[in-house]
Amino acid sequence: FGFLHGFDAEENLVRSLACMSTKERIKAIQKMPETMRKKREIRNKVLKEISKKSRHGGAQPSCCTQCLQEVTVSFRRFGNALSEYFHQLWVWHKTLKIIGAEFGTSVLSYFVFLKWLLNFNIFSFLINFSFITIPQFLAAEPNNLSFTGLELFTGAGYFQQTVLYYGFYTNATISKVENGPSYNMQLAYIFTVGIYFVICFLILLFSMAKFFSRNFVNPQAFSVNASKLLCTWDFNITNEKAVKLKQKNLHTQIKEDLTEVNKEVVNFSVTERVLRIATHLLAWVASLGTAVAACTGVYFLSINNLELFMKGRRNDLESQTAMLVLPVIVSLLNTLIPFFFSWLGHLEKFQTPGQHIYITIARNIILKMSIVGILCYYWLNVVATSESQCWETLVGQDIYRLVLVDFIFCLLGSFFGEFLRRIIGTTVLLSLGMPEFDIGRNVLDLIYAQTLTWIGILFSPLLPCIQMIAFFIVFFVKKVSLMRNCQPPSKVWRTAQMMTSFILLLFCPSFLGVLSVIGVTVWRLKPSEECGPFRGLPSMYAAVAEWIQILESYTASKWVVWIYHNLITSELFFFILSSFVLIVTYLYWKIIQGRKTMTKLLRKQITN
Repeated sequence: FGFLHGFDAEENLVRSLACMSTKERIKAIQKMPETMRKKREIRNKVLKEISKKSRHGGAQPSCCTQCLQEVTVSFRRFGNALSEYFHQLWVWHKTLKIIGAEFGTSVLSYFVFLKWLLNFNIFSFLINFSFITIPQFLAAEPNNLSFTGLELFTGAGYFQQTVLYYGFYTNATISKVENGPSYNMQLAYIFTVGIYFVICFLILLFSMAKFFSRNFVNPQAFSVNASKLLCTWDFNITNEKAVKLKQKNLHTQIKEDLTEVNKEVVNFSVTERVLRIATHLLAWVASLGTAVAACTGVYFLSINNLELFMKGRRNDLESQTAMLVLPVIVSLLNTLIPFFFSWLGHLEKFQTPGQHIYITIARNIILKMSIVGILCYYWLNVVATSESQCWETLVGQDIYRLVLVDFIFCLLGSFFGEFLRRIIGTTVLLSLGMPEFDIGRNVLDLIYAQTLTWIGILFSPLLPCIQMIAFFIVFFVKKVSLMRNCQPPSKVWRTAQMMTSFILLLFCPSFLGVLSVIGVTVWRLKPSEECGPFRGLPSMYAAVAEWIQILESYTASKWVVWIYHNLITSELFFFILSSFVLIVTYLYWKIIQGRKTMTKLLRKQITN
């Protein structure tokens, strides 16, 4: 009787599914707590039931309808197979899964951030190449300089007369057909850069919001711990390698959950607290003193380098090669000092790995952003007022060399900091063991490189292409170095807010600092008289003011002029906009506070 009852229940289920629409039927079958084989059986029975009804009802579809249905199903299957193929082909899909399973979410967050920056630079390159570089190719003059190969390292010589630098771009209106459509390079250059930074601002803002909502309020942290063990396994996995990878990933996640649950609160005595506070203060004094000394050295070195360049011939490759001294010294400081900061962190003996990483990141960002600030001061106040024929190209060359040398030192850091450290720890000093992956130092290297790229976009529009290639290589070099030279973190811990913190650091101080540098360059500095799209103008922004004056004579463009005078150049509009944003931010903050209180109450009810 039980068998007959089960059979009748299945028949009733099949009949009810056959009466549903296609979408509802698919969703209902997907939600069933059955195996894939059982779901397929039910689906086939439902399809047979539908075909029976159509035959008995006399609603036999026509030949054309059947052909269209078969073609639609074929295209859908082909599209799904193609999508799955490209998903597997995408280079870092499997890599990120392996890293997460072997080393946990803390190390995985670095590679997710690196992949995010790589995609970001691909977008930057496409925008600049489409609206600035391609039109310049139409008006480009032949390059008479010879290529020796040394330019790949110096960025000078042959590259001066290419689309790589600001000075090569024309200030003329490009038109290939007489009396045909024209392309104003001045407006294209400033609007492309301006709109690009607006898009960057919005992307960073929405990315921070997305990662904050996904990671900061982590629902898994409040769920029952047993659900991780009992309800996580994906029964669709049949491949042996995929099964082992899933097991490792689940094992790492459970270890991270257990560390959250089994946190030990250490009670220190008064003497121990005083010693710890004194150690922290000494470490901060040492780190800040090192940063100040590094910035002082960079400033005086940059002044001497400019004098050396101005004395030599401008196209002499030997004098250009001497300019490599500045980026090499800057990269040496950015590579060696973070090792000193990591050593200080180990001396301080933080209670959790998270505290160690965040303190190291704070010290590194003070160092790197201070060096970038000194370089920006040097470029905007010394180079811009020098006797150089095209100071914008000179700044672009400096940034090109900094990006290239920083990339080389990043690769060398993987070799000396991880490979040689592993050799020493496994053959000479066995007590050292294999090194752990330094998340703080590596993340700050990425933020520093992206900051240089943002500053250099105005002076070298194709710099995102160079950084894109560099990040692509760094991804795989770091992956290989991690797998072969590093061991998983000795203390496993959850990093739900790590990605949010990375993008927050990228936004402030990195991106906001770059905006101030670009703003001073566009509004305050006088462009070179002999090169670039803004030659002969009092400032780069003057090109927009001249364009608005031209539009005032056209009746159809009055609305553009009105927006410019009443919104863009109006202090009152920005005051009202800022006040509105602050009010909305305050309201959202109060809503979040209320939701936090409600969450605490609900957690108490669940506990009860």
